[in-house]
Amino acid sequence: LYMKWISDQNPPACIHTASANAPTTKMEIAKKIKFDCLADGSLTDDPSTWHGSSLVSVNQIERSGLRLLCRSASAMRSLVRCDGGDDRLRRRVLSTVFYEPSTRTSASFQAAASRLGAGVVHVDASGGKSGKSSVSKGETLEDTTRCLGCYADAVVLRHPLQGSAERAARGSGVPVINAGDGTGEHPTQALLDVYTMHDELSETGGILVCPRGATEPRTVVVLLGDLKHGRTVHSLAKLLAKSGARVDLRYCSPAPLPMPESVRNYVARYPNATQSVFDSLEGAVVGANVLYVTRIQRERFASDAEAKAVEGKYVVDKALLDRPETPKSMIIMHPLPRVDEISTDVDDDPRAAYFRQMENGMFVRMAILSLILTGKE
Repeated sequence: LYMKWISDQNPPACIHTASANAPTTKMEIAKKIKFDCLADGSLTDDPSTWHGSSLVSVNQIERSGLRLLCRSASAMRSLVRCDGGDDRLRRRVLSTVFYEPSTRTSASFQAAASRLGAGVVHVDASGGKSGKSSVSKGETLEDTTRCLGCYADAVVLRHPLQGSAERAARGSGVPVINAGDGTGEHPTQALLDVYTMHDELSETGGILVCPRGATEPRTVVVLLGDLKHGRTVHSLAKLLAKSGARVDLRYCSPAPLPMPESVRNYVARYPNATQSVFDSLEGAVVGANVLYVTRIQRERFASDAEAKAVEGKYVVDKALLDRPETPKSMIIMHPLPRVDEISTDVDDDPRAAYFRQMENGMFVRMAILSLILTGKE
């Protein structure tokens, strides 16, 4: 009880407690968090703005906060490669609760926590009412998240409904990290994607180089595949626009699966980003720096017939890469899993960056956990 009292007297750094009406309990702090830490641009290059904050959308991340995160991820990469990790999160506990299947996001968050000395409590809620968690008994998302917050210092949540992460964060006594909310967003994936682009394109200054003027070369990013349902590309397009980089976004998708208007309208607010639509993959990759591929998300369709009608329209294979018009310096990325949209004969091509991208996911999530749980890089 004494330790709980001590914890309640030390809320996260993003909560300013100078007034006499300052929050003192976890739930009071959570109510304050929803106003202070979920606002657009609330996460900056000041590590204290991340401390105790939930991460539900890329909208929260200021340009300077993105640079802080990428710098911290590079430090985590060096830490792992030199020492395997450290114990900065010793005696901290991370809970991961997944209402949808996951391999990379779930494993990389657990590995990230372990590398920094934290314990992990995993809940597989993907079976729904037929699963092994209390969701099968009718427990609500809010109750599940709030209960897990009684045991853990932060909760990583994947859920099939758009907006679910924000719902959970507003009722939670601990930070909630969005690991994908239906067709909405996947902010930690977007962060690792931008970090990978910046790292892979470092010979040309990296995608996060500060704009110097209208003559600076633009970075051309092709987003290919199921752009309607792909939460990874929704977050990525928004984050690239917010980054300040001079970026040309090319959308290439089957006709029924375009980038949502809400995402396009958001990107249009940023003059550094342009948007265009291509029907031809061969035309889209001309002059491209990045080809970002996504699978057709069969599980989001009303019927198998609808999914089959658009599957196989675009395939990245050796024939595409061997075309003279396809840049030799273009990198190929994919959030994975892949189905048949990237042929395995591409894997050994040096332009294939998707497995390096996956490794970067652990480093970026280590940086996120350190910032949110300690307020330090």
